[in-house]
Amino acid sequence: MLQHEFVSAAAIAASVLFILSLGGLSNQEKAKRAVWYGIVGMAVAVAFTALGPNIGGFGWLIPMMLIGAAIGAWLARKVEMTEMPQLVAALHSFVGLAAVFIGWNADMERTRVLAMQQSGIALDGLSAFATTLASKTPAELTFLQVEVVLGVFIGAVTFTGSVVAFGKLAGKIGGKPHKLPGGHALNAGAAALSLLLAILYLNGAGFWTLLILAALAFFIGWHLIMGIGGADMPVVVSMLNSYSGWAAAAIGFTLSNDLLIVTGALVGSSGAILSYIMCKAMNRNFVSVILGGFGATQGPAAEIEGEQVSIDTNGVAGALNDADSVIIVPGYGMAVAQAQNAVSDLVRKLRAAGKNVRFGIHPVAGRLPGHMNVLLAEARVPYDIVLEMDEINDDFADTDVVIVIGSNDIVNPAAQEDPASPIAGMPVLKVWEAKQVFVCKRGQGTGYSGIENPLFFKENTRMLYGDARASIDALVPLID
Repeated sequence: MLQHEFVSAAAIAASVLFILSLGGLSNQEKAKRAVWYGIVGMAVAVAFTALGPNIGGFGWLIPMMLIGAAIGAWLARKVEMTEMPQLVAALHSFVGLAAVFIGWNADMERTRVLAMQQSGIALDGLSAFATTLASKTPAELTFLQVEVVLGVFIGAVTFTGSVVAFGKLAGKIGGKPHKLPGGHALNAGAAALSLLLAILYLNGAGFWTLLILAALAFFIGWHLIMGIGGADMPVVVSMLNSYSGWAAAAIGFTLSNDLLIVTGALVGSSGAILSYIMCKAMNRNFVSVILGGFGATQGPAAEIEGEQVSIDTNGVAGALNDADSVIIVPGYGMAVAQAQNAVSDLVRKLRAAGKNVRFGIHPVAGRLPGHMNVLLAEARVPYDIVLEMDEINDDFADTDVVIVIGSNDIVNPAAQEDPASPIAGMPVLKVWEAKQVFVCKRGQGTGYSGIENPLFFKENTRMLYGDARASIDALVPLID
C-alpha cells in the first residue's frame, strides 16, 4: 500500500490535470489535448486512491472496475453523436445515485463504529472508511452527518432529475412541461419535509430518516425536471452536471477524500457558470429554470400568415453559384442526419469557387453546449470559419445566402417579434435578414420546444425538404 503522502501528491497532480482539461476544452484546437489531460488525471486518481492506506476489498473493487471500464468502452463505441446529450444525462444519474448509496453506507458504518466503541470492542481490525471514522471526534462526526444529508439529498435530486432529462432528450418523455396539481407547492412541501427529516437525523432519529429524505429528494428531482420544457433542456443538462459535482464534493467531505472534493467543486462550479451563461444566451431566468419555470407567464402565440414554399436542389445550387457570401447555420437536425461530412464537402467546394463561407453557431444549438462545434470539428471544418452568434449576427444583412440545417428555435424571429412567445426575448441568429434563406428540414413539424417558426413562411425563405445529408450530397456536384 502507498503512504498517505504519495496519495496526497497524486491528488494534487490529478487536480492540476483536471483544471488543465477544463481550461483546454474551451478551445477547439486544444480540446483533444484537454481530453487526454482528463483521462490521465482520472487514471492517476483511481490508481492512487485504490492503492492508498487502509484500502481493502480488492476482491470486489477490481472486478467492479473492470466491469465498469468494459461497459464504458462499449457505450463509447455504440453511442452516436446524436445520442451524446442523453448519455451525458444518464451519466449524471449514476453520480447522483452513487452519492446516495455512499451516504447511506457512511451512516451505517458510523453507527457500527459507535456501537463498537460503546461496547468496548477493539477497533484494530477496522479498515478503509471505518478506520477514518474511528479517529474522528464527536464534533467531526456531527459534521459527517451534515455531509451525509447534503450528499444524499443532492444526489437523489440529481438521479431522478437526470433520468427524466434522459427520457426527454431521447424522446421517451414528451418535451412539454408537466406538473402535478399543486405544482411548486408540492416541491416546497417536499423540501420543507426534507429539512425536518435532516434535523431529526442530526438529533439521533436513526437511519430511517435518510431513507425518507432520499425518497422526497427523488420526488423533487423528478417533478422539477418534468416541469421544465424542451426549449430549456440544454440548460437542464448543464444544471444537472453542476448538481452531480456538488453531490460528489459533499461525499468527498464524507470520505475525507481531498481529490473528490476538488473534482466535485470543479464540476459543480463550472456547470453552474455554464448554466448561467446559457440562461443569459436564452434570456431565461436562472432561478426560474432551476425551479421548473416558477413565475413564467405566457400568452397566446401570434398567428402566422402565409405558407411554406418548397424548392429543389437545383434551385438552391443556382442561388449558391450566384452568391458571394454564404452562412451555414447547423442545428440538431444536422446531427440526426449525420450530415456534417456532407456539409464539410459543400464548404470545401464553395470555398474553392472563391466564396466567403462561414458558420453561425448559437450557444444552445443542438441539445448540448458545444454539440455543433464537436460535429464540425469531427468533419474537419476549419476552426476559423466557425463563429459564435455574437461574432456573426450583424453580418446576416450583408449575406447573399443562408443555409439553415435542421435548426428551429435558434433562428425563430418570434423570439424578437412576438412578446407572447415561449422564447420571447431569447437572442437568436437573425438569418431572415439575409437576401435568401434555405432551410433543410425533414418536414413541416415544429422544433423540440414545439414552437412554430415564422421564418419558414417569410418571402425570402424556401424549404428544402428531405434528409439533410441526402440533400447536401445532392447539392455538392451542382456547385460550379
